This record gives sequence, C-alpha cells and structure tokens, in this order.
Amino acid sequence: MTLPATTPVAAATRAPARSEFRRLLGEPSAAIGAAIVTFFIAIAFLAPWIAPYDPNAPDWMAIRQAPDLAHWFGTDDLGRDVLSRVIFGTRASLMAGIVSVAVAVLVGVPFGLIAGYFGGLADIAISRMADALLACPFLVLAIALAAFLGPSLENAMIAIGISAMPIFVRVARAQTLIVCTEDYIAAARSQGIGHVAMLTGQILPNVLAPIVVQATLTMAIAVLAEASLAFLGLGQLPPAPSWGSMLDVARQFLGEAPWMALWPGFAIITVVIGFNLLGDGLNDALNPRD
Repeated sequence: MTLPATTPVAAATRAPARSEFRRLLGEPSAAIGAAIVTFFIAIAFLAPWIAPYDPNAPDWMAIRQAPDLAHWFGTDDLGRDVLSRVIFGTRASLMAGIVSVAVAVLVGVPFGLIAGYFGGLADIAISRMADALLACPFLVLAIALAAFLGPSLENAMIAIGISAMPIFVRVARAQTLIVCTEDYIAAARSQGIGHVAMLTGQILPNVLAPIVVQATLTMAIAVLAEASLAFLGLGQLPPAPSWGSMLDVARQFLGEAPWMALWPGFAIITVVIGFNLLGDGLNDALNPRD
C-alpha cells in the first residue's frame, strides 16, 4: 500500500502564488498601501540625492522661517531645512519598522512553532513567557527596554522587536495547532519525517500567510513606537533626523512655527496608514472569503 504524498502548502492547501498575487493586485487597499510604502522606501533610498539641503546644517539667518520657495516645508529652530530632515528621517522610521519586526519574527515564530508542535511542557513554558510579556502594554515595555539598553536607534529597534515578539509567538502557535490536525501532517509523520523537516518543510509554509499579514500590520505599530521613543529621547540621537525627535522639538514652537510639527506628523500618519492598508489587503488576498 502506497502512502499519500505530502506536499507543501502551495500545492496542498492554498491557491498558487500567481493566483494570490492577482488577488492582491485586485485589492484597492493593498494597491494604495503598497504605493504609499513603496513611495517612502524610494525616498529613504534616494534621500542623499533628492534632499535639497544637508539635514544637519544650521542656517542662523533662516531660523523658524515659514515655508517659501527656498524651503518648501520651512525651517526649524536652528534654521535647518524641514523637508530635508523629513526625507532623511524616513530612513530611521522605515528601519525601525522593518528591522524590529524582523527581530520579532525571527525570534517569535520558532518559539511559536515549537510550542504548537511539541505541546506539553514546552508549550506551557513558552506560552506563559509570551503571556507575561503581553501582560505589559506594548509601548510601556518598549520604553522600559529602550531606557535599560540606552538611547540609540539600534537599541530602540531591539526594544520594539522584543516587545512585538509575543504577538508572533501566539500567531505561530495558534496556526501550528491548526495545521497539525491536517491529514497531510499525519501522512508525513507516518513516513517517518523528522521533527526539523516537519517544522520547516510542512508546517512553516502553511503558517506563513497569517504571519506575513501580522508582520505588515506590526510594522505600522513599530513606526509609531519608534517615533514615540525618539520623542522621549530614547531613539535616534540628535542631530540625526527622526520624525519623533522633530516632533519633540516642534512642540516648543507650535504657536509660532506650526510647520515644524505638521510635516513629520503627516509623514508618520501616512506611513502608518500605508502599512495598515497593505496589511488589510494582504489579509483579504491570502484569506479570501468567497
């Protein structure tokens, strides 16, 4: 008697990747979100060439100058061009969003897979650890970790990544428990496939879709968290530009120079909306309801 063949998720449980990509392109929210995120990624890469001024160069003759043809977004309290600082600040925010979520995924997903696959004491220990971290509000935990590690963009990304890790532990564990009930997993076990091969070859591909969606949505949270840490002086250190630190300085001059807060705040809102729209579109494309 021949045993049923075990196949990866692309052939066994989901539509082909090409069909999913077509569904993604057909989602207006995903298209808009992808366009916004791609726009800011392009700005981050092209910052040295498109920024009109050195973001850290003060101009004592143009302190808190209103927007004009020379400075489209105005200048700050040191005469620095706000547009140039917003452009270069894109790098810090996107790095915080992408790198911190990558840290959370690389650490949290393996723990979630192990907890859901093996169960027992491993599941209890990992789940209680995740619950303990989730018991503390995300931003409060990120602030505490960043304060402990010291103010810098790198430490802020580590703090945000650790704070977001329990989310991916829970998602990976829940999806693993569901996948382990499928027939192809039982067939793979009957063929004597080892634990590592089972986790990486059979289970992980089947839990990637919700993890990708969660990662995209978490990037929006990470951008907000980085801005909050920078606002508190725990993120990107001056004089390097960061949207959060720009808002921290701008709050002192809201009455006389509101443009100092307007543009970095608008950039933060736009990026967060972009990641949220992209995540919602990915969710609709990867988990069709019809």
